[in-house]
Amino acid sequence: MSTTYGTIPTSPDDARSKVEFLSGTTERIQTSLNTRRPWKEMFNPHSINLPQAYPDTLSRIKTNFRYFLMNYVIIVLIILFLSLLWHPISLMVFVALMAAWLFLYFLRDDHLVIFHHPVDDRVVMAVLSVVTIVLLLLTGATMNILCSILVGVAVVVVHAAVRKTDDLCLDEDGGEAGGFLAVSSPVE
Repeated sequence: MSTTYGTIPTSPDDARSKVEFLSGTTERIQTSLNTRRPWKEMFNPHSINLPQAYPDTLSRIKTNFRYFLMNYVIIVLIILFLSLLWHPISLMVFVALMAAWLFLYFLRDDHLVIFHHPVDDRVVMAVLSVVTIVLLLLTGATMNILCSILVGVAVVVVHAAVRKTDDLCLDEDGGEAGGFLAVSSPVE
């Protein structure tokens, strides 16, 4: 009986499982990106006008936020990414954190299990959020990060307020069900 400590297994099953993992990851990325709305629909010039009153503004913001959620997330992340181009350390931390978010939160099929105990998705999201904020703030680009996030949120809120909602294809709830940031039920 020979031991194989420290060797890399090269059986066909390992290669097959890696291919299955990559194809599953690709499918999950495509599914998440499929919740993104077409940019032409989002920036249709005929759908832009000022709201009539404050309640109309709030209604538009809620509806547009649910409908264009993935687009808004992409816009804020692009603004944050562009602001970090002048801070390479922060940019590297940002890219590493995005990878952590992808693998630990967005691309998982099953609940995260630590020491044989399942961890609720809300706990994973909360911990990743705190770690993201702390690590980015420790990189020395605090004002840059805060300003870019505020600019991104302002862009999103302004668009959501001035984009009419009467031409959107909404479901019964008035927005897109599930999707990118849907919170799952607690682990049983």
